[in-house]
Amino acid sequence: MPKTIAEKILSEKSGGEAKKGQIVICNVSWAIAQDGTGPLSIHRLREAGINKVFDPERVIFFIDHAAPSPKKELSNAHQQIRSFARETGAQVSDFNRGVCHQRMVEDFVNPGDLLIGADSHTCTSGALGAFSTGMGSTDVAIGMALGKVWLRVPSTIKIEVSGTFPPGVYAKDLILYIIGQLTADGATYKALEFCGPTISAMSMSDRFTLCNMSVEAGAKTGLIATDEITREYLVKQGRGDRFREIVADPDAEYEQVLSIKANELQPMVAFPHTVDNVRTVTQAAGTKIDQVFIGTCTNGRMQDLQIVAQILEGKQIAQGVRLIVTPASRAIYLEALRGGIIEKLINAGAAVTSPGCGPCVGIHQGVLGDGEACLSTQNRNFLGRMGNPEGFIYLSSPATAAYSALKGEIADPREILTKK
Repeated sequence: MPKTIAEKILSEKSGGEAKKGQIVICNVSWAIAQDGTGPLSIHRLREAGINKVFDPERVIFFIDHAAPSPKKELSNAHQQIRSFARETGAQVSDFNRGVCHQRMVEDFVNPGDLLIGADSHTCTSGALGAFSTGMGSTDVAIGMALGKVWLRVPSTIKIEVSGTFPPGVYAKDLILYIIGQLTADGATYKALEFCGPTISAMSMSDRFTLCNMSVEAGAKTGLIATDEITREYLVKQGRGDRFREIVADPDAEYEQVLSIKANELQPMVAFPHTVDNVRTVTQAAGTKIDQVFIGTCTNGRMQDLQIVAQILEGKQIAQGVRLIVTPASRAIYLEALRGGIIEKLINAGAAVTSPGCGPCVGIHQGVLGDGEACLSTQNRNFLGRMGNPEGFIYLSSPATAAYSALKGEIADPREILTKK
């Protein structure tokens, strides 16, 4: 029976023929939660009288959303996580290590794995050819305890991308465009499978960005076939021996095929307060901003910081604009330090914070004031997302964000990039 990538992985993990629409019980490779969702998972396990996890090496709690903790209530939640981990042997990625999704691709996930996480952007790891999906804290708690999870096998939407990105256009612009086409609920409980010559030529950093934001169209997961670029990344991360080919069958059945020509795309901006409220940067140009945030599990990787440094080097951000940069992990922070990237960002006027989620979820380190607007590289711009329902969040690529920080308003990065 021909299969999509999702069907192949879930067939293997369930020990049967997993076809779209079926309910399957699968063996879990990894179960994770972060400091916002982890305490509820722990509470559910304690309620059930469960004081162990299925495999301490494969259950990981991340302290990343409030890292370091900004108030005692969150510090107490961190204590709860550390205490449970000591009791069960589960792993803790502490406040100085970075965002859970970035750390999973850096250090843990391999092709063919099944990752469940109490965080919707767990789908990031799909770029490594793994079925990775966000779930509720209770479902993840059961997965942590039993090492099993039930899933309905999703149908798949195939996203074929051909052509070369014009200057100033990046993977973030592509995924914003796709979400605008599908709408915020157009792929609900479906898998998005990204393919085509453009995807095959993409770096792993760009692939992570695509899969990370699949959930913003309602998708259960985002997936990309493994190839030589996947292999090279795993080798770099010390897991080259875990590479395997995970590809869809040529005659696999798809619910829908969306074909996109990359050379026709423009820089995109998502307007408040939904991710599918997308417009071209030309339509957005001139919108005043008070803050720019560059980072998160979507665009806080080394490649993103290099693009930002290229635009900001030797310049100063506009007066009245706050620029916050948060590397997605400690490894990225250290690499950026060694490469002189951090110095360039600080010299341009940026505040560089410790690895983690930073202002993205509105807990600390960049909460907006009433009426303020932020242009961010994060994945969500919901009302109140950055800590204030009176604030306004626009989403863009790191290049658009960096150039806009120089201009004090949303601006087209092609103006500067085509001059270089």
